[in-house]
Amino acid sequence: MGGRLTEPRSAGAAEPVRGRPVGQDGGVPRHAPRHDRDAGGPAGLLAAKAALRDQVWAAMSAARVARFPGAAGRIPNFAGAEAAAERLRGLSEWWDARTLKANPDSAQLPVRQRALQDGKTVYMAVPRLAGPEPFFALDPDHLSESPRKAASISGAARAARKVTLAELAAVDLLVMGCVAVGEDGARLGKGGGFADLEFALASAAGLIGPGTVAVTTVHELQLQPAGTIPLAGHDVPVDLVITPDRVIDCRDRRGPRPAAGIRWPELTPEKIAAIPLLAAQHAARSQPGDDGHRAR
Repeated sequence: MGGRLTEPRSAGAAEPVRGRPVGQDGGVPRHAPRHDRDAGGPAGLLAAKAALRDQVWAAMSAARVARFPGAAGRIPNFAGAEAAAERLRGLSEWWDARTLKANPDSAQLPVRQRALQDGKTVYMAVPRLAGPEPFFALDPDHLSESPRKAASISGAARAARKVTLAELAAVDLLVMGCVAVGEDGARLGKGGGFADLEFALASAAGLIGPGTVAVTTVHELQLQPAGTIPLAGHDVPVDLVITPDRVIDCRDRRGPRPAAGIRWPELTPEKIAAIPLLAAQHAARSQPGDDGHRAR
């Protein structure tokens, strides 16, 4: 891969807009859903993250670069997602990877599609990690749908097997969706914490290791200066940020990855109860004699 690119933002690119978010048509949208209702952590940190999300969603809506159904409340699908996926596809890290774990959001659908087209196995989380088998396993050699259709959530539900964490193989490339991402690799999701939980579960199971490269594809308006994204200890940084126009290598300046394993004290009872895999692991930890203590 070539050296890190550090070009300034594209000429004419809008800066994040403060104040009320606007919709794709320039009007004020309905209130965006909050995905951090059952999140743990300091209230001030959660509020700072929420404010930055609103800022980025508003900027994307105002610039009309968010595709239907708009940016607010989600990992925003963005104009140029296909070009960003093609830029990722041009990297040696892409061709070295045989197995991807990817988020299920529309913004990264072009990445999942190209992975299947290039013969890579794709693991995709079932939305909200629902059910006892919370991952889709997409085998490029055994698809009943086209790669484009199979890479979508509805297509994966038809074309993929649902599998448990124990059925996954080691992951070479980790694809994460973002609301915002820093030039230092700091990542901000939509607030549910699922990407960080998936990382914690997979790393504890030995499926993600030091050699697993974490990447994201975003629009330039989602990119933030280094040091500006509020972080918690469980937040997972990315190694490479890919926009439609450039690649930013963050590996020599990103923060450390969280230690392998679930940080149980940081999870609310509501979050644990909502995810069957977490609930099962928490119940197992709570049994006397497991590691010599009970879970908190």
